[in-house]
Amino acid sequence: MSNENSKATARAKAAELRAEQAKRENQRRLLTIGAVVAAMVLIVGGAIGISLLNKKDVKATPAGSSDYGVSIGEEGAPHTVVIYEDFLCPYCGALESETRGDLEDLAAEGKVLVEYRPFNLLGAEGRTYSIRATNAFAIVLEKSGPDVAKKFHDLLFENQPSEANADAEAPNDDIIALAVEAGATESDVRDGVENLSHADWVTKATDEARKANVQGTPTILLDGEVFDDGRTVQDLADNLIAALD
Repeated sequence: MSNENSKATARAKAAELRAEQAKRENQRRLLTIGAVVAAMVLIVGGAIGISLLNKKDVKATPAGSSDYGVSIGEEGAPHTVVIYEDFLCPYCGALESETRGDLEDLAAEGKVLVEYRPFNLLGAEGRTYSIRATNAFAIVLEKSGPDVAKKFHDLLFENQPSEANADAEAPNDDIIALAVEAGATESDVRDGVENLSHADWVTKATDEARKANVQGTPTILLDGEVFDDGRTVQDLADNLIAALD
């Protein structure tokens, strides 16, 4: 396939996926308003209304059981954590930064099984980064396995673009470079990233989150229940780790 045909195919798939997501946009508008309010609270008072972004009646499958995530830790651990996230969500990035090391340590100690479930919440109205990043995550998970996928997941958050200008700041070449840095082989991922080969995976992951009644990111489930103990991301992270340790 020529480079121009590849680009045309990628554009067509991106347009199709955006059209599917647009159907859900009306349901998300209230969430967007809530997120804006939360951001204003963060700016003005140093706190984020995490509860605005989550609902108590989330009913998700147990940690380690989803086809649309990556897990660390062992089955049978005394605690489980599920984190629904969008690679573009700045609060997800902040939570990831504050909890990653502790969750990895606790998982290695056998205290918790953690599953990260990325999906597309913010890829609508012309923004493609959430879709492209989640598509790339799915490719790396399939081609290179969960260990490399987890490292890629971490690198995506470490190099998270701004929400306002993500598509310009993080083109496909940058996403591919992060996948390779994580341990993937470029030849295994480049075509799939450029042509959105796992767009259906992204749609199904998003549908799974929606069916679980996940309405915002980050949504954290501790032992199957929504965990929102904290007014700030730092509070949330600290209290989560304290509950596990």
